[in-house]
Amino acid sequence: MIKKIKYLSLSIVVFMLMAMAWHKYYVAVFQFNYVSSKKEIQITSRIFIDDLEAAFVKKYKKHFYLGTSAEVADASEYLKKYFAGKIHIKVNGKEKPIKFLGKEAEDDILICYYTLPAESGVKTIWVGNTTLLEMFDDQQNIIHVNIKGNKKSLLLTNGETEGLLEF
Repeated sequence: MIKKIKYLSLSIVVFMLMAMAWHKYYVAVFQFNYVSSKKEIQITSRIFIDDLEAAFVKKYKKHFYLGTSAEVADASEYLKKYFAGKIHIKVNGKEKPIKFLGKEAEDDILICYYTLPAESGVKTIWVGNTTLLEMFDDQQNIIHVNIKGNKKSLLLTNGETEGLLEF
């Protein structure tokens, strides 16, 4: 009887672990750091390559092979265009242009780098971010902001695509 209980318990644990492995999470992380000496906000995003590739196929009707040796030559231009339409930022109430600097692949993650001007410091930052929301109903865009050691975060989803942080 004890062997049956142990076997049943082990079977339940294995089934739960397998179920968790089958579940796909749709998450992108954006880290904002204010660099006062440069009077700019530096942004790093981390996005699953397969999710971004699927969005690009849907939007642009072609494969880009992001993060591989077969990546198309103008992939960075398409990334720049995509993020310009998906990420909007206001610093102290004023919309700021986002400059796409570049990207690199790390395993199955595409890491992208951006900057935006913040000449007069940061008292408030408003972020609108709809990255991949057109693809996945349960997409979550996590925004971490660090302004002079003061750290705050936003969780943006299809139900809430924008947020304001005060420092």
